[in-house]
Amino acid sequence: MGVGVDLVQLGELDRLLGRDWFRAFVYTDRELGVAAGFGPDRAREFLAGRFAAKEAVLKAIGTGMTGGVRPCQVSVLPSDRGVPVVRLAGPAAERASAAGVSEVRVSLSHKRGLAFAVALALDDAGRPMATA
Repeated sequence: MGVGVDLVQLGELDRLLGRDWFRAFVYTDRELGVAAGFGPDRAREFLAGRFAAKEAVLKAIGTGMTGGVRPCQVSVLPSDRGVPVVRLAGPAAERASAAGVSEVRVSLSHKRGLAFAVALALDDAGRPMATA
């Protein structure tokens, strides 16, 4: 736990993004609302980036995509300055708290059909968590 990374090819999610169950399992209503405000190409890129970010966050808090934590319990939305802000809810927040994680920061990058994310879990003092 402590650091998580993920890389997604935009085309990997194309078929799944058309399925309501997948969107509900992975994304929050607010994330889907932001994506709906973009054109198709930018929405696809936005959602792929959020998928990568959620995987990276769940790795950083030590759960991965299993263990009773769902990706929709991780929200990654832009701040007023455009910086991605992570919010945890439900079991994701509980598992992070139990592990001593008080905040998770994430950085996203998109290039040539790829979305990359790195997440860093921080303790109460703002220090990076030690990796297991």
